[in-house]
Amino acid sequence: MRFPSRSEAETRRTARALAACIDARGLVIALCGPLGAGKTAFVKGLAEGLGIDPRLVASPSFVIASEYPGPRRLAHVDLYRVESEAELEAAGFLDLLEAGAVVAVEWADRLPDALPKDRLEVTIARPASADGDEASRTLAVHARGPVARAAAACWSGRLGGTANGRGEGSSWP
Repeated sequence: MRFPSRSEAETRRTARALAACIDARGLVIALCGPLGAGKTAFVKGLAEGLGIDPRLVASPSFVIASEYPGPRRLAHVDLYRVESEAELEAAGFLDLLEAGAVVAVEWADRLPDALPKDRLEVTIARPASADGDEASRTLAVHARGPVARAAAACWSGRLGGTANGRGEGSSWP
C-alpha cells in the first residue's frame, strides 16, 4: 500500500488518519527513511490523532525514547544512535511495549529484530522530482501481523481511493 504526500501537513494528516484506526490492542509503527524524510512529522500527526499536543513531539535522537501522555500514551523511539539490541533494552524499550501501547520507532531498519513481529512498517521516501518538488514524499506501508493488518485496512479505508490496496502503485502484502 502506498500513500502520496505532497507536504509535511499532508504527511501529518495521513498519520492522523492512522491514529483513528489504532484499537485497544495498540500498535508498533516502524518508521524508515533518510534524514529529513518526514518521520518526526509523521509522529507529530500520529500524536495529534491520539489527542496529544503535537508541539510536544521532537526527535528523541539523544534520549532514545520519549513518552507523551494523553488519552492514549504514545512512546516515540529513535534508533539512530542505538548500536545494539542490548543498548535498546537497557534504555527500557521492552517496558514501552505493554498491551495497548502505541509505539512509533524511527530508524527501525537499524535493529529490525528488536521489534515485535506484529508491526506496521512505514517507509517514507523522497522520489527524485524533475520539477524540483522537495516536499513530495511517498509512504510505503507493509503490515506484519494481525494487529498491523487490521490497522492498515482501516487506514486505507479512511484515506479512500488514495491507497486502497488495489490498483497502480499498491504494494499491499
